[in-house]
Amino acid sequence: MRSFDLAPLYRATVGFDQMADLMDRVLTNDAGSQSYPPYNIEKTTDDGWRISVAVAGFSDSELSVEVRDKALFVAGRKGDEDNERKFLHRGIATRAFERRFHLADHVRVTGASHVDGMLHIDLIREVPEALRPRQIEIAKAPVSGDVVDAKAVN
Repeated sequence: MRSFDLAPLYRATVGFDQMADLMDRVLTNDAGSQSYPPYNIEKTTDDGWRISVAVAGFSDSELSVEVRDKALFVAGRKGDEDNERKFLHRGIATRAFERRFHLADHVRVTGASHVDGMLHIDLIREVPEALRPRQIEIAKAPVSGDVVDAKAVN
């Protein structure tokens, strides 16, 4: 049960909708209940990250990585299982899954690889040139000939 009401935040602010939506998503009960498959988020550079998802038992064709609506969707769907196999113990979960990662502005996926049961997704923040900080040169004011010499007083 969520104990915070974000309605006053929506009523009292303009332009902070994304932040309020993010807080609302974090505070919902649904966000903490999903634990399969496990994943890591690693910072690789100042503006780069790698998401690693443990996808043991899935082939490349059974995995999908998609970016839409400022979110990264990672899904796994197993093909038809061989029903003739009889397991004495089944500890490797191969159930279907979908993980969603919300992306900040200007973050894009640069690539994905599937190695040794791990799906690695590389991301980078690329801020457009128009939004990057830039240094403004300060010009010297021109000196005119009508300047009074300070020594001439008194």
